[in-house]
Amino acid sequence: MPSANPLADSLGNPLTLDDAASLPLVDDFVMGFISSEARAVNLLAAAGNDASPVVQAYCATLHLFAESREAVASARPFLAKARAGASRATPREQRYIAAIEAWAEGDIARAIALHAEQAREHPRDLVSVKLGQYHCFNTGDCPGMLKLALAVLPHAADVPYVHGMAAFGYEQCHLMREAEASARCAIAMCRKEPWAHHALAHVMLNEGRLAEGLAFMESVSDTWIGLNSFMVTHNWWHMALFLIDLGRDAEALAVYDEHAWGVVKDYSQDQIGAVSLLARLELAGIDVGRRWDDVADRLRQRQADHVLPFLDLQYLYGLARAGRPEAGVLLRNILAFAPDAPASTRAAWQRVCVPAAHGLVAYAQGNLPAAIEGLGTALPRMIEIGGSHAQRDLFEQVYLDALVRSGTASSLGVAQGILQQQLNGQPESLRLRRQAAAVYARLGLGQLTGGTAAHA
Repeated sequence: MPSANPLADSLGNPLTLDDAASLPLVDDFVMGFISSEARAVNLLAAAGNDASPVVQAYCATLHLFAESREAVASARPFLAKARAGASRATPREQRYIAAIEAWAEGDIARAIALHAEQAREHPRDLVSVKLGQYHCFNTGDCPGMLKLALAVLPHAADVPYVHGMAAFGYEQCHLMREAEASARCAIAMCRKEPWAHHALAHVMLNEGRLAEGLAFMESVSDTWIGLNSFMVTHNWWHMALFLIDLGRDAEALAVYDEHAWGVVKDYSQDQIGAVSLLARLELAGIDVGRRWDDVADRLRQRQADHVLPFLDLQYLYGLARAGRPEAGVLLRNILAFAPDAPASTRAAWQRVCVPAAHGLVAYAQGNLPAAIEGLGTALPRMIEIGGSHAQRDLFEQVYLDALVRSGTASSLGVAQGILQQQLNGQPESLRLRRQAAAVYARLGLGQLTGGTAAHA
């Protein structure tokens, strides 16, 4: 029977618990989840002793975040227990259970709608808000991310992590001043707010404030302890991007080796972080040695995942770049899966992921015309597969390199236009300066170096 004593989490949300002793573990999940801390998984220890619907639904959430083909099967027993006891749960808990069920069923549109409803009716259910943002992010709905955060901000302004959620929503909507203000507000309230650090890194990268961005991330990196593997590796990933653009190649490689790869090598986000960082290092002309082999060994398990198109594309490139035959298997599996993907994400799989997949494999195999065709088709709609602007920039970098390496006058002309616009926005980037200078030389405009052209 539920405890006779009223129980609530640290945010004031009433809880229906069979065992009051579970409360500290529930709080580890709630506060750990919104602060990107590893303690969120502590709740799994209560799963066998407390059949409370919300405990079971939170455990299902943790399993789904594995982002693997086994994740749904692992989550289902917890969801079954949550559903069996839902009649004795609060309306907030019932809606949360329904949202997790929708996620497990692949009905992301319904999941987002339920999280939006929760934000209106229970604005301090910040787990629901952050999870809703996660789904919006994965479907390219940047305004949806921002709306969720702003809906609850008046009711949870005392929680620094809400300001961090708002900051990233603002940044993905290209509202840089608002994003920076929100991130700095979060950090002033709590110096250890890694999601706000992450949002501010995005702002500084977007605005070309590369040296400032690197200095900022270095100044707060001492707080990146006790975080989940995604958050710690991803913030170091951002630091590596600044180092690459600033021409500090050896330091960028060291960040990859010491911080960005190797925390949880079997986790989806750690894997795509490694793939995208190795690719960026190579595109900047940095020799990565045999590092692709270790990553590709871990990607072999991903041949039939199809959890998110954004993930599949990076698994595919990692396998193809390492020359693994599993790349062909994954490509065929993507082509077979796309027509039958869940309705709410089918268009992204068919119209974006499929042509991009062809393009990435072609690029890895040296077929530049096919790479240009496939990626050129996908790029205008790439936001639909999710990921941040900074993450999706990888696909444009690959496309750009294919254009340059193809060497035709028309391809070089397109490359010049892309490069010069990027350089105008990031005049500190030595990487872009080198690339632009090489293109101008091949166009017979060698008098225009990247730096000169950037200020022309």
